[in-house]
Amino acid sequence: MSTHSLDPDPGNALGGPGFLSTFPSVSVLEEDRKRVSTDRSGYVPESLPDGVVFARTADDVVTTLQLATRHRIPVVPRGAGTGLAAASSARAGELVLDVSGMNRILRIDPEEQLAVVEPGVLNADLNAAAAEYGLFYAPDPASTAICSIGGNIATNAGGMRCAKYGVTRESVLALRVILADGRELRTGRETIKGVSGYDLNALMIGSEGTLGVVVEATLRLRPMPVHTATVAAFFPDVTAAARAASAVVAARIQPSVMELMDGPTLEAVDMAMGTDYRAKGGAFLLVQTDGYGAFLEQDVVMDVVVPLGSCEKAVDDEHAAALITARREAIPSLEKLGRVSIGDIGVPRGKLAEVVGGLEEISARTGVRIFTIAHASDGNLHPMIVTDPEESVTAGPAKAALGEMFYLAHRLGGTLTGEHGVGLLKRDWLEDELGGTSLEVMNTLRAALDPLGILNPGKAI
Repeated sequence: MSTHSLDPDPGNALGGPGFLSTFPSVSVLEEDRKRVSTDRSGYVPESLPDGVVFARTADDVVTTLQLATRHRIPVVPRGAGTGLAAASSARAGELVLDVSGMNRILRIDPEEQLAVVEPGVLNADLNAAAAEYGLFYAPDPASTAICSIGGNIATNAGGMRCAKYGVTRESVLALRVILADGRELRTGRETIKGVSGYDLNALMIGSEGTLGVVVEATLRLRPMPVHTATVAAFFPDVTAAARAASAVVAARIQPSVMELMDGPTLEAVDMAMGTDYRAKGGAFLLVQTDGYGAFLEQDVVMDVVVPLGSCEKAVDDEHAAALITARREAIPSLEKLGRVSIGDIGVPRGKLAEVVGGLEEISARTGVRIFTIAHASDGNLHPMIVTDPEESVTAGPAKAALGEMFYLAHRLGGTLTGEHGVGLLKRDWLEDELGGTSLEVMNTLRAALDPLGILNPGKAI
């Protein structure tokens, strides 16, 4: 196991390199601390963490948490750093526990259709390995090439295929978790069914590193679909596209993918990729169906959508892949325009047209630029605020617009986060959604597992 060099300057809140050198594979180099201080949320911490442990094994995690408990040191778990709610941001007085180096696929069982992996395995790498057996891992964030399984579990990530296959929770069978004091907890089981005891597996998923650190996950895989059919639809505006998405849901078919992008986002994608999607309409809806009935369901989609916009079927796999790529490149394309804060609200699926209209109204009234994409099949929208690079996305007009987005979703019976988590960025509005009793129960559970409050303090709840 390699050990990183220690910064010769001992001036940090945790007592200097001499103290931190007792931790496994630790670094206090400024470049390392800066790199792990934040995520892709746009949040900029006011200071850097005091050090970072680069864990390579579960034993590294155990030792780190045992020492942290003994010395009451706050620990911020971190995976690939692709989070969008500042849940893995860290500051002075805190120690980052980086598990991205725990990136082994331990086992794939094609008969039981499951995989056992470490938390640093990238989503795309798992899918590449599963494909050799004719299987795939269903949760499919747009950042699949760079996001890790541990982070997906921490936020209960969704993605494009959650339209049919559900979010991360539906694909996690069992976990191996290290608690704050270094004890090992195993949750779930390798069987599809099992109801012995409380569902601690579900409790850990989406807990944003506040209840324990995942060091191993047993994941459900699924057979690759025998057919996939793709429809690309363009509409005069985003409200019409949202109505079409709601109509597809009402038609009671089950798309595997149904993604929406508004006109401004299409323009950004065109600028970045050299495409011409914006010329085809003011909003875009991508719908895929899969399985033995893929083409029958595709015909239903066409019948529903054609009265509302122009539709075309993907002519081949290459055409379909290009459409998926355009959607995956939405956020990177917007990042070329300025600093981006990515919203994550959810509403009942029949309220899509109302919520996109409300987002346009917020943008027009506040002057804050808002670009909208959505997992339209489950009502999860990502309204993205883009500011000038020197402007903050976590204070001032941007934060005020983010609050208005939440209250819009709340009025429509929705939520402030569908899959990115609360982190630091959304705590201001959490009690308005959950209520005091729910928060009290959650804090009681948190205190039971982490009585010293050292795991990811100030995050999630």
